[in-house]
Amino acid sequence: MLIHWSKTVILAGSLVAFIAAAPASAQKFNFGTTPSAEEIAKIDIDAMPDGRGLPPGSGTPAMGKNIYANSCAACHGVNLEGVSAAGGAALVGGRGSIGTPKTKKTVESYWPYASTLFDYVRRAMPFDKPGSLSNDEIYAVSAYILNKGKIIGDKDVMNAKTLPKVDMPNKDGFIPDPRPDVFNYR
Repeated sequence: MLIHWSKTVILAGSLVAFIAAAPASAQKFNFGTTPSAEEIAKIDIDAMPDGRGLPPGSGTPAMGKNIYANSCAACHGVNLEGVSAAGGAALVGGRGSIGTPKTKKTVESYWPYASTLFDYVRRAMPFDKPGSLSNDEIYAVSAYILNKGKIIGDKDVMNAKTLPKVDMPNKDGFIPDPRPDVFNYR
């Protein structure tokens, strides 16, 4: 009986301590800032595979080369091979490897839509300054990555009309979502 009572007291004491700590854990942590409306607008897009939601702008592989060198190569490598020590994944290579023992998921081998590349770069890259690239710079670096993966040509221009038309190598590697509500976006 004493052992049962002791467990009950310990459990009740733990519960009281947890409840008492809740308001303290809800206090501010005193780091970070609340994003401004302008900062949110920089990344608030929803680039759909058919191009809906893509902003104005354009870029070519040649324009993207320097942007990539200055903003991406430190993590993703000079040759887009990835830098594991920096946490940057490879962006090219691995075509045909999906589903094999040597699967290599890259923009070239795995991603089904080129608009996903634009959307991801706009929202999350560069890792240390997401949202810092202009639309033109994002189109250009996307064009550079697609060109290095031998998906588009050297002179191809990427913009809101051409990017969704890019024929990605793994476009048929996913099962489409049949729910009717997935077409209710913008």
